[in-house]
Amino acid sequence: MQTSPDGHAYPAHWEADVVLRDGGTARIRPITVDDAERLVSFYEQVSDESKYYRFFAPYPRLSAKDVHRFTHHDFVDRVGLAATVGGEFIATVRYDRINADGLPASAPADEAEVAFLVQDAHQGRGVASALLEHIAAVARERGIRRFAAEVLPANNKMIKVFTDAGYTQKRSFEDGVVRLEFDLEPTDRSRAVQWAREQRAEARSVQRLLAPGSVAVIGAGRTPGGVGRSVLANLRDAGFTGRLFAVNKALQEKELDGVPAYRSVRDITEPVDLAVVAVPAPYVPEVVAECGVHGVQGLVVVSAGYAESGPEGRRLQRELVRQARSYGMRIIGPSAFGVINTSPQVRLNASLAPEMPRPGRIGLFAQSGAIGIALLSRLHRRGGGVTGVTGVSTFVSSGNRADVSGNDVLQYWYDDPDTDVALMYLESIGNPRKFTRLARRTAAAKPLVVVQGARHGGVAPLGHTVRPTRLPYATVSALLRQAGVIRVDTITELVDAGLLLARQPLPQGPRVAILGNSESLGLLTYDACLAQGLRPLPPLDLTTAASAEDFRRALAHALSEGGCDAVVVTAIPAVGETSARDAALAEALRSASAEAPTKPVLVVHVELGGLAEALSAAASTAPQAAAPAPGAADATRTPAAPAPPASRTPGPPGEGPPAPAGAAPEPDRRLIPAYPAAERAVRALAEAVRYAQWRRDAAQPGKVPEYEDIDEKGAAAQIDALLARGEGLTLGTEEACVLLGRYGIDVRRALPAPTPDDAVRAARTLGYPVALKTTAPHLRHRADLGGVRLDLADEEQLRRAYTELTDLFGTPQELRPVVQAMAPRGVDTVVRAVIDPAAGAVLSFGLAGAASELLGDTAHRLVPVTDREAASLVRSIRTAPLLFGWRGSAPVDTAALEELLLRVSRLVDDHPEVVAVSLEPVVVAPHGLSVLGATVRLARAPVRDDLGPRTLPVV
Repeated sequence: MQTSPDGHAYPAHWEADVVLRDGGTARIRPITVDDAERLVSFYEQVSDESKYYRFFAPYPRLSAKDVHRFTHHDFVDRVGLAATVGGEFIATVRYDRINADGLPASAPADEAEVAFLVQDAHQGRGVASALLEHIAAVARERGIRRFAAEVLPANNKMIKVFTDAGYTQKRSFEDGVVRLEFDLEPTDRSRAVQWAREQRAEARSVQRLLAPGSVAVIGAGRTPGGVGRSVLANLRDAGFTGRLFAVNKALQEKELDGVPAYRSVRDITEPVDLAVVAVPAPYVPEVVAECGVHGVQGLVVVSAGYAESGPEGRRLQRELVRQARSYGMRIIGPSAFGVINTSPQVRLNASLAPEMPRPGRIGLFAQSGAIGIALLSRLHRRGGGVTGVTGVSTFVSSGNRADVSGNDVLQYWYDDPDTDVALMYLESIGNPRKFTRLARRTAAAKPLVVVQGARHGGVAPLGHTVRPTRLPYATVSALLRQAGVIRVDTITELVDAGLLLARQPLPQGPRVAILGNSESLGLLTYDACLAQGLRPLPPLDLTTAASAEDFRRALAHALSEGGCDAVVVTAIPAVGETSARDAALAEALRSASAEAPTKPVLVVHVELGGLAEALSAAASTAPQAAAPAPGAADATRTPAAPAPPASRTPGPPGEGPPAPAGAAPEPDRRLIPAYPAAERAVRALAEAVRYAQWRRDAAQPGKVPEYEDIDEKGAAAQIDALLARGEGLTLGTEEACVLLGRYGIDVRRALPAPTPDDAVRAARTLGYPVALKTTAPHLRHRADLGGVRLDLADEEQLRRAYTELTDLFGTPQELRPVVQAMAPRGVDTVVRAVIDPAAGAVLSFGLAGAASELLGDTAHRLVPVTDREAASLVRSIRTAPLLFGWRGSAPVDTAALEELLLRVSRLVDDHPEVVAVSLEPVVVAPHGLSVLGATVRLARAPVRDDLGPRTLPVV
């Protein structure tokens, strides 16, 4: 391991890959004594103006003393970081700890002077902003709380780097120099700035993969049918609008299927934006190196033989990602099916799909190639489950997702004007904490539907490197729903929901009108609505003799009613039905629905292929701004003015991206989705209803309240003192009560009673009536086993209860009995918080008792919890009626319960060292509550990668 000249070990955990503003990548790492030549070479490529801005004087070259000073760091008081591409420096930053007089110092001095230098060719890429995030995190780790920087007034770019970072700062001007001082404690604004930069950079990195100006297929053989040759043919047949090249070392020809052919990427005289790599895994490193030298921006690696093949494959995959990132390239794959972009300006089919999907407004992401094929087929063809044609905007099949993941694609879709609905098939979630954050923001702008495969297998699929989680699948699923994700269980449900959300407005409530020409089908639909928690109106039977005009009038009337939020139309074929009648019925339904453009309409049909096709008489879910693609048909209705992507699915106002300039108008007629079964249509509608309600709730997210009686500093000092005793510490009863008390959480005293006499003395101290409880692990919180005696009014009853417990369950040493004053009667509940290594801090609530545990009736929220979330947490369990006066019982004090939840959330959020809290039981009475038992576990704060500087996942 490298060490500094002062003996400090090389901090390898400071190394990180980052995505820059233009979508390229760079590696950030500490500068060491071995970097002298790199530093000199880097400095020689910096302009005289940039050198002047750095040193406030002409400084043409570095002296040997300078090189020594800038490469010798102790990694504590003097730290230097470099951003590298291809192993060479493109920017540097350093800090030097100083005292109040500005002189070099050591701890406890908590201020440092910071300075940057960015190579001119890389200015404007966001390198300095990324370095500032990382050097600030390093400084905080080393006990530095404030940075100072002196900048010439003309150096506007560097001043902007500091002022735009979002930190609390102070600015002064003296002796012709601007002095900036800013605290390094992250603020809400600094986090917002960091996440906005992250979104722009990661979205741009995906855009470079999906909208390249030129593509090289490496491994395109002379024999038709190979993987590389197939991808080349698919690109050519799709009408890719950019330059296309075939690359294969064995090629002698100058062309392959009319495409310019080369033996190496190095031989191509034009820029190459994207390379599709389809060579055997052992040859991939050479290809990646050639692409990196040539300046290729990104790779789609369809080659197999990586992590899915075992330990050696995992090693090769790690090396592949490291190599690509070292050149600033991002990777989709390996073992990827490919990528598709149907935009008329791109027409990219860099995949193994033999047909280009029709253009549309649904984005697809699949980690599995096989599932990707199934999804494309479902959305492309008529029939096959959900009938009708629905188009695709972009498609990404990530394979092993060693680099580009679903998180990156979400960043791209968030403000992509061509995507209105996002469908994702995930087999693993590498960073659930980040995915939840991105999903919440995306769902506020456009629907996000997710199905997760391999959810019951207990392990991630081969090739997927993910951190472990202790949370059950149901909990993760619930947390995703709280983030606005529409969670479904099958790809059929995924497509069903996607069709509705892409074609229809969001329902404003759960009230559903049902009409059609089959009484039986109407009743099935009615039952399905009840099963999904909707509020159906009595079905209207038009009889089998109903004409298209009858349907139109009935639908128009239902849509005009104020007590209806959505309509399901059921239809069965009449004897001798013709395609003309199908078209007439479809037109009648479209005509009626156009009169109420804010209410969704769905059709349940039975063997009516003609009707389904007529209802979906368009080749895409929305028109293109340019001329339609071949085979496209006229689509649906036009609003009064162009709408932004976030509002194509009408709903409550969210934080969606602004409308792009030149946004295409909506269709002039509505596309009505048709389903072959009532259950499928209603399930999709129910998901839309729940999502619409989430959108309305998200518009007013609530707040995290402040409590004046919280002693945050005292809690921090207590935690530090306790952790000084060791890692993984479970607090004793008194210690836990003191810590919880600092956050206004009072735990009723429980005095140990190792003997009957001790029990009597404890009861006298606390006052009768009392409870006698065992605290042995196998009996703790198990009142159903008889280890608790309540309402003991005097010494005689207490001694008799003590004897009963010891006779039944064992010696006092085994039972560990305690005496506690009786709490007011109420409902027994449980409040827990835990730090999960994948999902982060999670707050849980449920009723106490074996029945709730067996039923899994526990609700969860991510920390920090807002007041609105605390209220919904209490009401979201199935047994919640017991808290609100069920069967004539007295309602309990839910306001006090919500306050307790908020205080626990604050404790865990303020102090990540608190890795587990369990309050059990919490007896909630009609007035107030009593916490009767508490357990707190401490550990060193886990790494919070979502709160630290921007980084790509470690490979």
